[in-house]
Amino acid sequence: MQYIKYEGCFKQHASKTYVQGNICLRINMKPQNTIQAVLTKKKLKPSLVFVLGLPAKMEMGKKRMAVLVGCNYPNTQNELHGCINDVLAMKEVLVKRFGFDASHVQLLTDAPGSVVLPTGANIKRALGHMIDQAEAGDVLFFHYSGHGTWIPSKKPGHAFRQDEAIVPCDFNLITDVDFRQLVNRLPKGATLTILSDSCHSGGLIDKEKEQIGPNATITANNTTVHPHNPKSIPFESILQHLTSLTNINTSDVGTHLLEFFGSDASLKYRLPPLEWDLFDSLKPDEGILLSGCQANETSADMSPNEGGGKACGAFSNAVQMVLKQHSGQLSNKQLVTMAREVLQAQGFEQQHPCLYCSDQNAIATFLWQPEF
Repeated sequence: MQYIKYEGCFKQHASKTYVQGNICLRINMKPQNTIQAVLTKKKLKPSLVFVLGLPAKMEMGKKRMAVLVGCNYPNTQNELHGCINDVLAMKEVLVKRFGFDASHVQLLTDAPGSVVLPTGANIKRALGHMIDQAEAGDVLFFHYSGHGTWIPSKKPGHAFRQDEAIVPCDFNLITDVDFRQLVNRLPKGATLTILSDSCHSGGLIDKEKEQIGPNATITANNTTVHPHNPKSIPFESILQHLTSLTNINTSDVGTHLLEFFGSDASLKYRLPPLEWDLFDSLKPDEGILLSGCQANETSADMSPNEGGGKACGAFSNAVQMVLKQHSGQLSNKQLVTMAREVLQAQGFEQQHPCLYCSDQNAIATFLWQPEF
C-alpha cells in the first residue's frame, strides 16, 4: 500500500489506530492538539470520516516527481554497464519507500528500443517540464548515472579553471550553469534534489554552497577494489567527437555545440559570460546536490561481482546500501557521509561523494521521507 501524511486539528482521539476494510488510519497526538494521520490513498469511507470527525475531502499532500537518467552508451568506446541498473533500482526505492507515484517518475535510458533517448535536449525538456508543474512544498528529484566531464571555464577571471558537465548520449553537454538556472526556476518552497553518479560531479550546481567536499576526509582502508571503469570522458575526446559532427577546426567546444545543437545547446554557450550574473544563487536556494565524487575525481562504474551480481555505479550502489541498512529518516548530510564510508570500505579511496546545498537543507531529511 502507498501512504500519505495528513495533518490537522483533532482533540478527542489520541494514539489510536482505526481499521475499516483495507483502510488503516493511525492517529498520533502532537502538541497543541495537532495530529498526524497515516492512511491509504483510497477514499475514507463515510463512517470512518464521521468517527474521526475529519473533513470528507482531505488534503492529499504535495507532489513528488522525478526524472531518472541512465546512459550506458552501448556499442561505443565509452560504453558503461551499470547506469541503467542504477536508475531502475532508484525508481523502485522512490515508489516503495519515498511515496512517489510511479506515473510521476520519468525514466530516460539509452537501452535498445528506448522510445525517448536521454539526449541533452530531452533531459533538459523533462527537467523543465517537472519544474513547470511544481508548486510550493513539492519534492523534485533528478538522478543521473552516466559519464561526466570537465570543460574549460568561460567565466571572466577563470582562465585556468574547469567547470563541470554531464554527457548525455548525444554529447550535448549539460553544464553547471544549466543546473543553476533550473534551481533558480523552482517555485518558492519546492526542492530539487540532484544525485549525480558521474565523474567531476562535485559543484555541478553552479555557485551552490559546499557542505561536504574535499576538506571532509575518512580514514582509508586497505581493501580490494571491485573491477571498475571511470565514468569520465576526457575533454579531448569530447572535442574530437564534436569536431567529427561539425567538421569545424576549432578547440572551442561552445562553437561546436552551438553549430550542431543550436538553441538546444547549454546556456553556458548561448549567453555571453557577463550575463551569467542572471543566474546567481538564491540565498538560500532549494537546490540539493549529492555528487558521486569531488570535482577533480572520477566515479566508478562497477562490473558485476562474482556470483551473478549486477553492474552498477559505485556511488548509486553505496546510496542503495545505506538506505537498506537504515529504514528510518536520514538527512542529506548523513546519507552522503555514510555513502562515503561505504565506498571507503569497498576500497574506493579516490572517490569522495560531496554535498552542496544550504545549511538548512544539509540537515533536512533526504527527499523528505514521510514518517511512518
